[in-house]
Amino acid sequence: MKLLVLDTSTEWCSAALWLDGAVRARRELAEQRHSSLLLPMVDSLLKEAGLSLRNLDGIGYGAGPGSFTGLRIACAVTQGLALGAGLPVAGVSTLESLAAQTGAERVLTLLDARMAEVYWAAYEREGDDWRALIAPRLALPESVFVPDGSGWVGAGNGFAVVGADVQAAMAAKLARLDQTLMPDAAAMAPLAARAFARGEGSDAADAAPVYLRDKVALTVEERRLRKTA
Repeated sequence: MKLLVLDTSTEWCSAALWLDGAVRARRELAEQRHSSLLLPMVDSLLKEAGLSLRNLDGIGYGAGPGSFTGLRIACAVTQGLALGAGLPVAGVSTLESLAAQTGAERVLTLLDARMAEVYWAAYEREGDDWRALIAPRLALPESVFVPDGSGWVGAGNGFAVVGADVQAAMAAKLARLDQTLMPDAAAMAPLAARAFARGEGSDAADAAPVYLRDKVALTVEERRLRKTA
């Protein structure tokens, strides 16, 4: 199976080729330059592999959660490339890609959502797949918790923004913590391959980001009141 995988869900921009289990990738700290970086990355990877889009079996993309603008960029580029080449697409969870990078069996993932909030989820490995014990959600840092059981590992830059007291309380229940891990196309590649193998590829027109924040204009205090109401 040959797949292209794209991710622009955070300040990092990345693209990867999955070539029957081998991965070639590009990654760059983009800040606000995702639109100008992504297609050149794709072109470079395809040329390096001696392939065209029509030689591929599908395109995977970081569906979210993540930056509102970033998710739209990856989704739009995926749709454009897939429609032009007649390829199916599959969205990959950014938080699941964090879990996949740890090598652990149980992973608590946190991604900085800005506006004093985090995206988080808890995953447990089942063979080659991941089961979400706590599905991805948007929350105030103090509402995040480590699920029951041992061997939990923390992953993602969201741990850096939860505050010292909250982080210390969670770290005491974690086997280890890696705040440097970020969503990445190379990490998403095997997840996308398994999604396509399960028959989860869909028409490019159906590609859509996963938005967990329904109203970005709410103040922090308004969101606190809404969550405690």
